[in-house]
Amino acid sequence: MSGFAWHRRSKRVIATFSGFEADLLRSLTSQLVELLRNEQAAPTDVADPLEAMMDFSGPTTEPEDPVLRRLFPTAYPDDEEAAGDFRRFTEGALRDTKAASASALIDTLEEAGLPPELTEDGLVIDVELDRGEAESWMRTFTDVRLALATRLGVEEGDEARWAALPEDDPRARAHDIYDWVGYLQETLVHALTKAA
Repeated sequence: MSGFAWHRRSKRVIATFSGFEADLLRSLTSQLVELLRNEQAAPTDVADPLEAMMDFSGPTTEPEDPVLRRLFPTAYPDDEEAAGDFRRFTEGALRDTKAASASALIDTLEEAGLPPELTEDGLVIDVELDRGEAESWMRTFTDVRLALATRLGVEEGDEARWAALPEDDPRARAHDIYDWVGYLQETLVHALTKAA
């Protein structure tokens, strides 16, 4: 995989993935969608009729999962009531938007030829994205990287710690995937700057 590139003639961002890479990207993104949709994002009791009509039924407290807390940080850490109101009015829609972007990435890979179950070696998946699709992929890469960083405990300036891990350490492999998604994101940003 050489990353994303801007194709002047078609005015699209293009990339080629091996079947393994495309399947890995689908797996990571599917896990993100599952996380976004599985933890309850709405209170069960809405007493205010106007609120029910306007569907401001988002959660009012921080998510339990640390990845979700990272994806949906508290807007007002010093004001619990304002933070709860902000979360209630925004988090449900934000979750839906993130899940829709991630699902669109999966759909694009499958439409480009990634089978439901990868069984053949040597499969190559060519992806072409317009600007809107590329921006959606970029947002999903950000969410996937935040999820991986949170699960792994990645911190700023800790590259030496990761480099010191033996190659057969599962954490080292997971960190390599984190770096790979960062590489994809970086080449996508670079391709989009060429398009501007």
